[in-house]
Amino acid sequence: MTKIKFGTDGWRAIIAKDFTVDNVARVTEAAAKWLNKNFDKPSVVVGHDCRFGGELFAETTTKVFIANKVKVYLAKDFVSTPMVSLGTLKLKASLGIVITASHNPASYNGYKLKGEYGGPLGPEKIQEVEDIIPEKHSVNLNSIDLKAAMNNGLLEMAPLEDMYFKHVEDNFDLKTIKNSNLKLAYDSMFGAGQRIMKRLFPDIIHLHCDENPGFHGQAPEPIHKNLIEFSELIKKDGKINCGLCTDGDADRIGLYDSNGNFVDSHHIILLLVKYLVEQKKFGGKIVVAFSVTPRINKLAKHYNLPIVITQIGFKYIAGYMTTEDVLLGGEESGGIAIKGHIPERDGIWMGLTIWEYMAKSGKTLEQLIEDLYKLTGRFYYERNDLHLSEVVKQKIVKNCKDNIYKSFGSYKVEKFETIDGWKYYFENDQWMMIRASGTEPVLRVYAESDTPENTRKILAEVQKVLLA
Repeated sequence: MTKIKFGTDGWRAIIAKDFTVDNVARVTEAAAKWLNKNFDKPSVVVGHDCRFGGELFAETTTKVFIANKVKVYLAKDFVSTPMVSLGTLKLKASLGIVITASHNPASYNGYKLKGEYGGPLGPEKIQEVEDIIPEKHSVNLNSIDLKAAMNNGLLEMAPLEDMYFKHVEDNFDLKTIKNSNLKLAYDSMFGAGQRIMKRLFPDIIHLHCDENPGFHGQAPEPIHKNLIEFSELIKKDGKINCGLCTDGDADRIGLYDSNGNFVDSHHIILLLVKYLVEQKKFGGKIVVAFSVTPRINKLAKHYNLPIVITQIGFKYIAGYMTTEDVLLGGEESGGIAIKGHIPERDGIWMGLTIWEYMAKSGKTLEQLIEDLYKLTGRFYYERNDLHLSEVVKQKIVKNCKDNIYKSFGSYKVEKFETIDGWKYYFENDQWMMIRASGTEPVLRVYAESDTPENTRKILAEVQKVLLA
């Protein structure tokens, strides 16, 4: 019996090893019991992305819910995570389930739980589901007839992509974007954003927008090292104004300027805040994860907006978005949500907001970033993922806990914070952060300075000290 645990964003496991039909059925049986305990007439939205076995695992999930008398709205074909979240809210369902491993390599699949408000289910409720996962499921899957379930009203096919398409049309000035003479490009990384983006913008450049469950051997995480082909395409073309990319389930964003330079999430978060406040005249709290640039504090102060720093994991941000007036919620890894949409990360929604900003301002992405620097100062950010043995990883974590590190080479620690990981501040607005991954044998090291060279110098000196 495999112990099933939900990490920062759902349960993920290697397909056929731990991510099996039986284990998916076990998790679903727990979710069904939890629903029947907490709702009078529970219903659930179920969808899957483009990964291997998605349809089979979504069908397994559906069968277990039907066996437990929970009504299922099943997505037609593959969908993005934001589509399931939006569908959960619009269909007034009690829960949303997405079969996805998000940005993980192709060997993984996963299982995300979404709340009735259209965002990640809260950590306490996820724990309640996890605590009642049985050692074996009790459903005879072969005996569940989906056609009969449709006839008796326990199963309904849900047009989640159509609902999302209309939601975009209702909330964006697509006409202005399309008439702006901006040359745009999109890389779906073989993920679930491919079809909706072809529907919304059929005339832009589309890369990796076909179904390939192996993602061509590349993990569908929208970070620069995974997007070299897209970057080179933009450089070679010479006329593309902006490139948007999304991950496997399209909830994370990656962005490129007209020179093929990667624009990180810190810059995107700051740009979105500036646009929402200055152009949309929106207000509200800014809620960001601990790993986001401290320059967000400068922007919050400039606009006189309250700010909250959370643990890493969008579920912590979503908790604020469902109960308070929040302008933007964001994390360093590309997961961002904004006012006027659902309390859910959505790479496509964020990309369209940036494109609308460009179209309405008549400025290039580079010009908008230069305007931003007038408020925040120029900065450059980079992250290194150190793949270490568990012994070395835990030794470094213990050193952080014991406050061993007073300096990293020539960088003297002026202060540090420990909300989730360890964030060390140096002089001149420079900082570095260390955090052990909760799901992989990886130690993440984040750094920021005023130039790429200085940022890489920090990372090199930190790595030397950590591995000494």
